[in-house]
Amino acid sequence: MFSGLGRFVVRRPWWIILVWVVAAGAVISLAPKLTSSSDEASFLPDHYESIRASDVQEKEFPKQQNIGAIIVFQRSDGEKLTAADSADVERVSKDLQSRKIPEVQAVVPGEVSPNKQVQTSVVAMPKITDPEDTSQQDAVKKLRDGLQPELKGTDLSAGITGSAAQALDESDASERAGLLVGVGTIVIIIVLLLVIFRSPIIALLPVVLIGLISPMATGLIASANKAFDMKADSSIQELLTVVLFGVGTDYILFLLFRYREALRAGEDSKSGMVHAVERVGEAITSAAGAVIVAFAALTLSSLGMLQSMGPALAIAVFVTLLAGLTLVPAVVSLLGTKVFWPSKSWQREPHGTGFAKLGASIARKPAVWTLVSALFMGALALGALGYKANFDLAGSSLPKDKESMVALDNLQKGFPAGTTDPTSVYLTSTTDRPVPKAQADAFRERLSGVGGVGEVGAPRLSPDRTTASYSVILSDPPASDKALATVKDRLRPAAHEDAPDGTKALVGGTTAVYVDINRAVDRDYSVVFPVAALAIMVILGLLLRSLVAPWYLMLSVALGFGATLGATSLLFQQLGSQPGLMFMLPVIMYLFVVALGTDYNILMVSRLREEAREGRGPHDAAGTAVRHSGPTIGSAGVILAGTFATLMLAGNSTLSQMGFSLSFGILIAAFVMALIFTPALTALIGHAAWWPGHGDEKRTGHGGSAPQDPDEQRLGGATRSR
Repeated sequence: MFSGLGRFVVRRPWWIILVWVVAAGAVISLAPKLTSSSDEASFLPDHYESIRASDVQEKEFPKQQNIGAIIVFQRSDGEKLTAADSADVERVSKDLQSRKIPEVQAVVPGEVSPNKQVQTSVVAMPKITDPEDTSQQDAVKKLRDGLQPELKGTDLSAGITGSAAQALDESDASERAGLLVGVGTIVIIIVLLLVIFRSPIIALLPVVLIGLISPMATGLIASANKAFDMKADSSIQELLTVVLFGVGTDYILFLLFRYREALRAGEDSKSGMVHAVERVGEAITSAAGAVIVAFAALTLSSLGMLQSMGPALAIAVFVTLLAGLTLVPAVVSLLGTKVFWPSKSWQREPHGTGFAKLGASIARKPAVWTLVSALFMGALALGALGYKANFDLAGSSLPKDKESMVALDNLQKGFPAGTTDPTSVYLTSTTDRPVPKAQADAFRERLSGVGGVGEVGAPRLSPDRTTASYSVILSDPPASDKALATVKDRLRPAAHEDAPDGTKALVGGTTAVYVDINRAVDRDYSVVFPVAALAIMVILGLLLRSLVAPWYLMLSVALGFGATLGATSLLFQQLGSQPGLMFMLPVIMYLFVVALGTDYNILMVSRLREEAREGRGPHDAAGTAVRHSGPTIGSAGVILAGTFATLMLAGNSTLSQMGFSLSFGILIAAFVMALIFTPALTALIGHAAWWPGHGDEKRTGHGGSAPQDPDEQRLGGATRSR
């Protein structure tokens, strides 16, 4: 099959290129814009309590003003606020409201804090129904522009925080992040390919080709999101960049290394490309299939952000696979050996190298290498025991010098930390009778006595008086572990139990949303993980015609996942100052490490099987496979890890955690799992690893595999010297 595909592409390269250019142009011109949302509530299913509470608010209090932003005032000299300062706060608030800024319903000055350090003005804004709507962010920008001139001549300083202000600061930070990630990814790919191949043509090849398919994949994803009404998480664009360039470069490397090997064996450029597609086509397709099914497993998630992320990344990998099997061979077959210019290394046979020595050592002592690699990953995995989830995607991902974060810190000098985002409790009659005022007031008293609750506002009754609304300010920041524990363990149980007869209570708001997301993620762990693992094992079983190999290959991946989560927890929680890791990081990490790590395992076991079919014993086959596949896997692993590491350039703790964990996981997958653990354990198991298909049995009609040259191995030597 892949031999026929290779011949078809090599014979018609210009037609293949033309089809890709026309298809990309059509998709890009017709597709809608890819949009994203950072509204966590919009990703939860309707049956969760926080969403049902939101529905009550929209039905019973449609004109209720939401706290879109909070202006935090304090004296510039740090002294206590005076009556004159409070008069200035009222004047500034009145002047800002008189500007008639769109989306600003009111600017209402509040009370001075008990310690006289802080006073606030609440900026009321309507509830956002469209996650693409940025009008409230524009309103905050105008408020900030108008605030500072109003403060001239006073002793006050002020800043604006709250949900709309944080969304504005996050949007500004994301634009910078996207630029840095995009530029950093391209620079890393070019530099590393220049080091490995010493060819500017190869260094630019992924940038040009993936630069063509990247907007095409983005267009297809946007079209799919619109067709199936899916929402994209705010980090999807940065992830798409590194997935397309990282995975795409991997597939190009797989093909080029095998192409150069065929050239060294004496084949011409055309037949060499056919040979390369034939030999790595199955491995690339199986590897991409593993990635696609792993990402597709996210559709089983109960969180909308993961449901949409899975198909988006699966589409990106599928487009990259098609390009790797058609567009890349077409372009390289046209360039021929000029693709390696000015290097002449494709003409030379290799000498002894670092990967050759590693392979020889694994062949001699597979048990030692199996034990050492397993203990190394297992030791790192112990760090995962300290993992904590963090749900503050907006606040925790923003630099501390952003105005919304500075103002939030100032606010907490005088008010409970939950002031910026109160929790909402709704007491609704189940008999359609009005809620008696005495019952509403008594319920408020019960809520006020809940541990972790700082303040409960007076009840507001709906027009038909069948629902009472309470604004509950928590003592801790809305996204903190303590706030989540307050809502989950005390506030919700108390509200449900203390609701008077004939009524029911619902607890909503941002903290309640985080509590429900936590429940949804726990459920996803028990569904998505095993489904993805089972699907990948099926692909491995079909590829290898074995029931044994998929089990220990997935064991290696599980060890790699544990090591990655452990190392990330140690770095950011124990050694760093982060309160926890992004709540969905383990899911993303699992899928990337499992799926992309399986890529390298597939490439290794495919070579192991090929060497066994040449008549080599299990130990010899392992050593030879490491020598030949080491440069490919090492190069691909470093480049893919480098592209993921660019996420750390964003200055955003969420993306920094994602960048470190994924790049570290890829390095573990390439250099520990695929290059040591898998071949060593396969050598130990021997012929039984291929049961019942016995795909390792010697076959006739297969040419020997050509070795690699020294410049392929340079990465191995550099890695070893590190």
